[in-house]
Amino acid sequence: MGKTNKIELENLDALWRDYKALQDKHARDALITHYAPLVKYVAGRVSINLPRNVEEGDLIGYGSLGLLDAMERFDPQRGVKFETYAIARIRGSMIDGLRSMDWVPVSVRHRNRRIEEIIRYLENRLGRSVTDAEVAAELGISAQDYNKRIQDMASSAILSLEDIWCRPEDAEGAFRSPEIRDDKARDPLDETEWTLRKESLARAIARLPERERLVVTLYYYEGLTVKEIAKIMKVSPSRISQLHTKAVARLRGVFSTGNMD
Repeated sequence: MGKTNKIELENLDALWRDYKALQDKHARDALITHYAPLVKYVAGRVSINLPRNVEEGDLIGYGSLGLLDAMERFDPQRGVKFETYAIARIRGSMIDGLRSMDWVPVSVRHRNRRIEEIIRYLENRLGRSVTDAEVAAELGISAQDYNKRIQDMASSAILSLEDIWCRPEDAEGAFRSPEIRDDKARDPLDETEWTLRKESLARAIARLPERERLVVTLYYYEGLTVKEIAKIMKVSPSRISQLHTKAVARLRGVFSTGNMD
């Protein structure tokens, strides 16, 4: 297996040349085979909040379409790694596919948005991260009911740090990683804006409650799986999903106001 991978890597440039210049079918098939593990990798990342009625095979199917789209659009001459370019498009294709299933009732979407709005309102007013009890009180429900809503939110919403730049009024699936652009050159102003956004995100993450911050750090920065994080924190995977949901809800609240200081 190691020898085969080495041969594949040594011939990647040739395969890309044959595919792009000659539309060679064998080169295309070889590239698909080589990069197919990317689809499974992204599926594992998206599945942190995968609804119970969606199987990994659904994600793989949607992601495979994203891989083909990435191969078609990719320009090897730009000096960008294909993996970097493809991951954003594979993930976007999965999210678009899941959203097209429309498994979440409108009432649930509104309830989820209401939780984000309350968190944003309280944290702006108090100038700190709010507790579950404070959010529950503002919603007029018990702490137990609030935890139940967070559980429902975790299983009904596609929540990820990659999505916090999208505003509610934006078209579904409009987000793609700001690091990936189809233009031949990057706009310096866009680069500056993205740098500022990343810095703002880092500051917002630093203000999260400790356990939520740890989940975000281990998942997004260390690349650990939900099960691995659960083992480290000595809680159940469902609890990790809840903490992740709360963290992203807080961050979405911060960025939806445009207040990124």
